[in-house]
Amino acid sequence: MADPKGFLTTTREEPKRRPVDLRLMDWREVYEDFATTKLQKQAGRCMDCGIPFCHQGCPLGNLIPEWNTLTWREDWQQAIERLHATNNFPEFTGTLCPAPCETACVLGINDDPVTIKRVEISIIDRAFDEGWVTPQPPTTKTGKKVAVVGSGPSGLAAAQQLTRAGHSVVVLERADKIGGLLRYGIPEFKMEKSRLDRRLAQMEAEGTEFRTSVNVGVDITAAELQSSYDAVVLAGGATDWRDLPIPGRELDGIHQAMEFLPPANRVASGELAKSPFDASGLDVVVIGGGDTGADCVGTSHRQGARSVTQLEIMPKPPETRSDAHPWPTYPMIYRVSSAHEEGGERLYAVNTQEFLGDSDGRVRALKLVEVRNEGGKFVPVEGSERELPAQLVLLAMGFLGPQKQGLLEDLGVELDARGNVARDKAFKTSLDNVFVAGDMGRGQSLIVWAIAEGRSAAAGVDAYLTGRDVLPRPIAPTDRPIA
Repeated sequence: MADPKGFLTTTREEPKRRPVDLRLMDWREVYEDFATTKLQKQAGRCMDCGIPFCHQGCPLGNLIPEWNTLTWREDWQQAIERLHATNNFPEFTGTLCPAPCETACVLGINDDPVTIKRVEISIIDRAFDEGWVTPQPPTTKTGKKVAVVGSGPSGLAAAQQLTRAGHSVVVLERADKIGGLLRYGIPEFKMEKSRLDRRLAQMEAEGTEFRTSVNVGVDITAAELQSSYDAVVLAGGATDWRDLPIPGRELDGIHQAMEFLPPANRVASGELAKSPFDASGLDVVVIGGGDTGADCVGTSHRQGARSVTQLEIMPKPPETRSDAHPWPTYPMIYRVSSAHEEGGERLYAVNTQEFLGDSDGRVRALKLVEVRNEGGKFVPVEGSERELPAQLVLLAMGFLGPQKQGLLEDLGVELDARGNVARDKAFKTSLDNVFVAGDMGRGQSLIVWAIAEGRSAAAGVDAYLTGRDVLPRPIAPTDRPIA
C-alpha cells in the first residue's frame, strides 16, 4: 500500500476543466494541469487490496495498485514500465476510456473510488516528456508478413505486438491518415491528435509500415490480400451505423454522427477550412444519449450553434447506483460530460416520430412524443406530442456491426448471430490465415476492449505463424465486460 492512511485522510480530487467560455474558443483538451503533489495524494488513496477488483474491471488487466504505489513514491520510470506491461496505449485509455476500473474499485463500495484514469494519463504524459517512451524494435525477424486492416486502437495494438514479435507488419487504412476513429471520430477536445501522432512515430521506428488511402476489398481484393501475406488481422471496426427510417428522413440537414464529426476534426487540425455540416447559427438536435452524441454536442457548441438538444429514448438515469447495477458492475447513472457542461438541453424518455421539412426540402423541426416503458416496449404518452425546431439533426444511435459490403463479402468469412465476424478462441475467423480483433468481431464496445482484443489477437496470430505461445492474451472472445 502506498499511503496506509491515504483514503482516510485524502478525498477524491480531479483536475478542473477550463472555463467554458474559454474552451469553446478552441479545440484543445478541456482539463487544466494537475499538480504533481495532488496527483501523488490521489495515487496514495489506493488501498492495494488483497483482491483488487479494478483488475476485473479492466479488460487489459492493468496493474493498477502497482503503478499507483510507484506514482506515490515518485518512481515514475518504473510506473510507466508497469503501465506499458499491459497496455500499449495508456494515453488513449487515459483520455477516452470511461474507466470501468474505477467503478470496480473496492474503495467505491462506501467512498469515492481512486482516480485511476488521471494517474494513468499523468504517468504516460510524464514518460513522453522525459523521453522514456522509445522504440522497441525486434531483435530477430521471423520472415513472416502480416497485414492489419484498419488502424483504430485494436489494429494498432495488434500491429505493435506483432512487429515487436519479429513479424513484418503492414497496416492498411482506407482514410488518408492513420488512426481510424481515434483520428477523425474523436473530437480534439477529448484527445488531441498529438497524442496519436507521437505513438505512431514510435511504431514506425519499430518497423511497422503504414499505408493510407487503401480500401481493402476495392483497391486490394481479398484473394490478393490472402496470397500476399502469411496472416491477416481484420480490425475495421463496427462502422454500419444505425439509421432512423421515419417519415422525413430524406430531408436535407439530417446526417449521421460519423458524417458530421470527421470533417469537424479536419477543421480543428487545419486540414479543412470549413465543414460542409457546420452548425453555426442553427438549432441542432442530436438523437442518441451516448458518448458519440456528447461528441456531437461539444462539436456543435464550438461551431457556434444557436441551440443544442440531445434526445434519449430511455428515462433519465439515477444519480447514484441502483440495485440493478451493484458494485463492481459499471452503473447506469446520470453523467455530465464536458460537452453537457458547456450548454444545451438533454431530453429523456422521448421518441422522434417524424422529421418536418420546409418548402426547400430541408429539415425545420422534429415531431416528438414522450414515451413510457411498458413490458419492454416504448409506448407513446397520449397528448405529449410537440414540435422541436431543428435545422441540423445528427443521428448518434450506435452501430449495428461491421460493414458487410466489400471486404467481408469478398473474403466470405462466417458471421455470428449478431452479424459480427465469427472467431474461435485464438481470434481466428472461418478462414485459416485470417483473424479478427476489436469491434469488427466483438461489436460496438469500449476502447479498452479494443486494445485488449488487439493484443489477444496478436497472440493468436503469432502462435499460428510460429507455434510459440509467448505474447499476452488478456481476454478470450467469450469474455464479457462487467460493465
